[in-house]
Amino acid sequence: MTPPPPPPTLPAKLHPLVRAFLDSRETVEATSATFGSPVHLLFPQVYAENLARLRAVLDRHAPLHRICYAHKVNHSRAFVRVAERAGISIDVASRQELAEAVDAGFGTARIEVTGPKGEPFLRELIDRGATVNVDNLWELRRIAELADAGAGIPVLLRVSGFDGTPVSRFGVPLSRMDEAFELLRTYRDRIAFLGFAFHIDSGEQAERVRAIDACLRLVEQACGHRLTPSVLNIGGGFRQVFTADADRFDGYVRALRAALLGRGESMSWAGNTFGYHIEGGSVHGTPVFHKYANTIPADRLLDDLLTAPLDRHGGRTVAQVAGDNLLTLWTEPGKALVDHAGITIARVDFTKELADGTVLVNVDLSRDSMTPADQEVMVDPIVVPRTEDEFDSRSATADSGPVGVYIAGRLCLERDMIANHKVWLGRCPQPGDLMVFPNTAAYHMDLSAASASMHPLPAKLAVTHHEGSFRVCHDADYEPGDPVIAFSATSTGGSGAPLPTEAP
Repeated sequence: MTPPPPPPTLPAKLHPLVRAFLDSRETVEATSATFGSPVHLLFPQVYAENLARLRAVLDRHAPLHRICYAHKVNHSRAFVRVAERAGISIDVASRQELAEAVDAGFGTARIEVTGPKGEPFLRELIDRGATVNVDNLWELRRIAELADAGAGIPVLLRVSGFDGTPVSRFGVPLSRMDEAFELLRTYRDRIAFLGFAFHIDSGEQAERVRAIDACLRLVEQACGHRLTPSVLNIGGGFRQVFTADADRFDGYVRALRAALLGRGESMSWAGNTFGYHIEGGSVHGTPVFHKYANTIPADRLLDDLLTAPLDRHGGRTVAQVAGDNLLTLWTEPGKALVDHAGITIARVDFTKELADGTVLVNVDLSRDSMTPADQEVMVDPIVVPRTEDEFDSRSATADSGPVGVYIAGRLCLERDMIANHKVWLGRCPQPGDLMVFPNTAAYHMDLSAASASMHPLPAKLAVTHHEGSFRVCHDADYEPGDPVIAFSATSTGGSGAPLPTEAP
């Protein structure tokens, strides 16, 4: 008799340091006992490793460069401190992020301010002298009007409206650049024009290359207006790598699409279609989880971009043409720097079976604390059983085989579903087990977080590995290289991979 096929699963890619931490069961339990549930765990050493990889690519291809950490990706103070200590710059998008950067030690020469800005914020930026990445012509005009003669406020001009790219709400359209050039020329004594910037949300390399070529044209035009741009800011948006097995991810999506057509077991909660629509007996549309299939790391994406040939420049690469024009390449990585540098852990409160036989696992966490906006997180959580229950009868019964479950949050709202897609686990979780959600540092922790029903937001903790032990402290208390810790536990994990020996 042919055994049934294994259930579709979505295995997550884990950094060796994170895997070693989870393998150290005593450390995981001690963290939970000390700091409670739920918690966000951040790994500054992984952040530093990601930064080193991006830096190596830029050093190789574009010696004139600047990395600006996009602070909005995570509120973590630990990540900001690592960035400051590493000597890179920071991209902030609010007065609060600006204050955090200054408090962490960033001087205004290393601060870039992006996003839409009202007049009170513009006045503060003019007083500080930070670089303003101008979003629109109103901002540019208002800076010129507010700044004193001779102020020399450093300004980048964000551009949008590139061929083949969807219309964006951000940036000055290419069609309005003559107005921008006129303002920059008229107020050259008040505005120090640095160059052009853009940000492509889609992550498609062809779109980025077209945007770069358009900005290089603008550099040529600016010189005709007696302006001297010296910066080309290519933004961020480099995708993360979530899945450990692209083929299994594709297999899960095929099974999900078939289930939406009524073929096989249901795999979606309450008729959720995840952005798809059914028409003519087929599944159409783009799902809300489309980026989870990426398997190319950010440093390789950046390398591919910098070495992409530009037809208009005789096939010379992006980096070569930038160097020929003495342009400093700026980039604003956020997701790329925090990739695999954070996880979220919550206790299982209980499991229940609904009227239709559906198994629901309730955890001490709400969806808005670990899911970015309306996206569905398409990687499987990891269940860490309670140590004392490892061999009890309940666990033995639960280990009889894979079980398909939905994961519900702690809010008294039907919509508080952490996983609207069916998740297959090796055993049915039990009350008191820990559920680990991988790779949540990029936007997952903060973008939608709210203290609904007066539940406090999950605590943020910084985890480092040093001389065979893991050290855990509150994120706000973390300092690079600081020996002061909340507690330390010896690493007993068996990941087999070399681990960092020093905290950054």
